Amino acid sequence: MVYTFDAVKHQNKPISIKPNLMKKNLLNLRAKFKLFAPVLFLSAMLFSCSSEKSESYADQYKKEQAANEAAAPAEEAVEDDGKGIGPVKSVEVGADIDQALAANGKSLFEGKCSACHQLSDQKIVGPGLAGVTERRKPEWLMNMIINPEEMTKKDPEAKKLLAEHLTQMTNQNVNEQDARALLEFLRQNDKAN
Repeated sequence: MVYTFDAVKHQNKPISIKPNLMKKNLLNLRAKFKLFAPVLFLSAMLFSCSSEKSESYADQYKKEQAANEAAAPAEEAVEDDGKGIGPVKSVEVGADIDQALAANGKSLFEGKCSACHQLSDQKIVGPGLAGVTERRKPEWLMNMIINPEEMTKKDPEAKKLLAEHLTQMTNQNVNEQDARALLEFLRQNDKAN
């Protein structure tokens, strides 16, 4: 006979436990252990066989990107003319900076871009933008500003940037006119330095 303590009446009360029920519960517990033991064993084996040197997230991402590029159909291959993918096919930039357009671009940059980009070569989230107008064609820059998702999927240079920085540039819903103002501001910054 087993006793339990009743806290309300402060007394011990006998209860009866059925031996058949105990035996049934013990058998159920053994059956569950038999099912769980192989899973536990295999998990331990996999853990013990894994390499001590784990790959960084960046290395894993780069390998996945390389595998995805190799598996991509040939029809998705885009000829790289340095202008990027998007609505901007041609941009006329003068030798001089349009100060009014650059001022508008500065305002846009501070509101939409400065959280992720510096005007120096310092990386925050995205790459630093010092010298970007010397490294990239104006059309490429405007297409990247207007159309960052498609650019990082199809443009070779944008793919490299995504693999390097591991962060997709956010689409800020910038139209062509505003992208042109941002381009002029970046040109102004590069000419000043």
